[in-house]
Amino acid sequence: MKARDLRDLTIDEVLQKREEVVKEKFNLKLRQATRQIDNPLRIRLLRRDLARLNTIIREHELKISPIAESAAEVKDRQAVDEK
Repeated sequence: MKARDLRDLTIDEVLQKREEVVKEKFNLKLRQATRQIDNPLRIRLLRRDLARLNTIIREHELKISPIAESAAEVKDRQAVDEK
């Protein structure tokens, strides 16, 4: 999962993707504890994906991401249209 691709998603999609990654990581960690994991490197990839998703969410909160900028532009246009 590339950050560039994630930034193209809406914030709701990013949050949903984050929940999916958290659940998958939990399941893999559980399987790792019982020694039933096929690909242990998948945990590392999920951890990095989770960090990317959290970064994008934080950028949105700070209004420095393209998602936040596009949302701000939409709000500005709506305000102008209302006047």
